[in-house]
Amino acid sequence: MLINMGPQHPSTHGVLRLVLRLRGEMIESCRCVIGYLHRCHEYISERNGWIRSLPLTDRLDYLSPITCEWAMALAAERLAQVEVPERAEWLRVLSAELYRIASHLVFVGTFGNDLAAVTMFLHTFRERELIMDIFEKLTGQRMTCHYIRVGGVGWDLPAGLDREIRQALDVIESRLREYDDLFTNNRILRARTEGVAEISAERCRAYGASGPVARASGVDFDLRRDAPYGVYDRFDYRVILGNRGDCLDRFTCRMEEMRQSARICRQVLDGLPPGEIRTKLPARFKTPEGVAYGAVEGARGECGYFAIGDGTEAPYRLKIRSGGFSNLHLIEDILVGWKVADVVTILGSIDIVLGDIDR
Repeated sequence: MLINMGPQHPSTHGVLRLVLRLRGEMIESCRCVIGYLHRCHEYISERNGWIRSLPLTDRLDYLSPITCEWAMALAAERLAQVEVPERAEWLRVLSAELYRIASHLVFVGTFGNDLAAVTMFLHTFRERELIMDIFEKLTGQRMTCHYIRVGGVGWDLPAGLDREIRQALDVIESRLREYDDLFTNNRILRARTEGVAEISAERCRAYGASGPVARASGVDFDLRRDAPYGVYDRFDYRVILGNRGDCLDRFTCRMEEMRQSARICRQVLDGLPPGEIRTKLPARFKTPEGVAYGAVEGARGECGYFAIGDGTEAPYRLKIRSGGFSNLHLIEDILVGWKVADVVTILGSIDIVLGDIDR
């Protein structure tokens, strides 16, 4: 029997369609159908240029928009050999890690909702509001904030915001301990996730999976540590790895990553240097002929922008590498052999954003 899950199903977390072939309740095959949210982002960037296209990156991975902003700005800066001020680099790290926490909070809440633990959804969105309030004071926007610019960042920290960030981190870290008691150690959660849809490290590498999905399977790779960009090489933190690569490992890896991100944020606030926040660029910013690749470690894996410059204000060709795109296609393999009732759990553990995948 063939059934369609999506593209309007609430548990697909976007306009995703899964075509499932069943024998009884068991899944024999799965086919992902994507593209419903395709918006020609690469082509628009090649037409509109670097400066006018950078704000549009917020509409890709809209749960962690700093990721795509930074990757595109990094590609342009490497092409044009633009030096970013020291303070701006530190502020980029701070904003990226705050949004990583916010994104993982959404994952924990929606994953709980998928498992009928609606309480978790309400709790995590309560904590996420603390970070949204910080970005509203920093940029004027709560989500599509357009904070990172080519050559630096858009705004400096307002007076007193550093204290508010510390207070928010204190609250979030204390609530993470509550989440462990309420959800992580819950016997129903463990029954639904432990040993479910295990992914081997070899399969992750074969599919090009990255981020928490790959690290939960034991793939010891994190761009922040292994190909440092910005000033990540100056901070002390731990790359979180799983053992079995099942749904539970993918959940617990993200839980622990939030603690590590909070640790990085505190180090930024403790050592934030003075200085300028943005390099002054020509009114008509152009990139010379050449190629560059800007990649950052996003909440869903490696986000990379490969650009070819031709001496104009726009890239001749721009290719985006989305971590979620590679991670999603693992679904076609790992759903086979599981029941229809497990689809929502397994898909939720991958943590996809269709705006980022379809772009």
